[in-house]
Amino acid sequence: MFISTSKKSPFYQLTYEVDGKRTTVSTKTKNLQDAYKFMANFSRIGELTHAERKETKQQIKSISLSQFKEEYVDYIKPTKSKSYVRSIELSFKMLIAFTGDLSLSKLELHTLDKFITHTFARTPRGASLYYRTLKAAFSKAVLWNYLSENPLKKIKTPKVSKVFPVFISETELKTILENTQDAYLKDLFFTAFYTGMRLGELVNMKWSWVDLKQNQITVQCSEFFTTKSKKERIIPFNPNLKSIIINQFPKVFSIKNDEYVFSKLPGVKFNEDFISKQFKVSIRAAKLDERIHFHTLRHSFASLLVQRGVSLYVVKELLGHEAISTTQIYSHLQQQNLKDAINIL
Repeated sequence: MFISTSKKSPFYQLTYEVDGKRTTVSTKTKNLQDAYKFMANFSRIGELTHAERKETKQQIKSISLSQFKEEYVDYIKPTKSKSYVRSIELSFKMLIAFTGDLSLSKLELHTLDKFITHTFARTPRGASLYYRTLKAAFSKAVLWNYLSENPLKKIKTPKVSKVFPVFISETELKTILENTQDAYLKDLFFTAFYTGMRLGELVNMKWSWVDLKQNQITVQCSEFFTTKSKKERIIPFNPNLKSIIINQFPKVFSIKNDEYVFSKLPGVKFNEDFISKQFKVSIRAAKLDERIHFHTLRHSFASLLVQRGVSLYVVKELLGHEAISTTQIYSHLQQQNLKDAINIL
């Protein structure tokens, strides 16, 4: 019997043997001293009968929805965006409001089905979001031995109506930049439009990602930042964007590979929410559609490429999508190109 750490959980784990089989259980604490106290209280398990050990094991692994949510959020925060973490917290909040703060192991399939159906009647997109985030969380609960199986795998994914993404033209981008006061924001917005990079990728981009000889950016994973797909990708850039990137060269201090490309102070990363809100200020100043937000720049990059005849498979690689089905939301633009081609005949 011993205490150890695991990449799968932020809490200390207790490993022990039951009937010759090694078993691991979470101590539900990040404090080493408390973890050893947990082990001391748990040590009498060796003196119990098989039935008692089984019952004790079940009690040890019991965890409430709110407790699991906290453990899961702590685990996922370093590798996920703030918006995704907020979606997890919202999903658990809505589930707990519907079911109460039940033990995770007592969450029945019938109850979850009612929760998804009830939510779908009120907000189809909300139901779809809760389903996706909770399903991912419960898969981790299975891995952590809080659940024997993922109950949401037995429930069909809520189907919502397909809505084409909002995108802007190069002319509208120009209008946005004209209504942006700070030069560094203009450069960041311009880069987002012509690379399709996510906001999290842009604020984490370092000079080590940039190759001015090859005219390309390599979106890299590191100990402190991971892309959504967990994979690196290469994005070439044109001469106009190259001049924008060169414009980020530090005026006082020398360039270091571990310095951020977009930064007002050396080593200080921009806050994603701040950049997102500043972009919204520019949208309103330009009197453009309220549905436009920072992520629209990524959609616009993809839309512009498709409208100019670039293959969806190429767009997929540039965006870093794992599956072509994700990129196919832009296929309607490709179909319009086909119609234009036929009309030439």
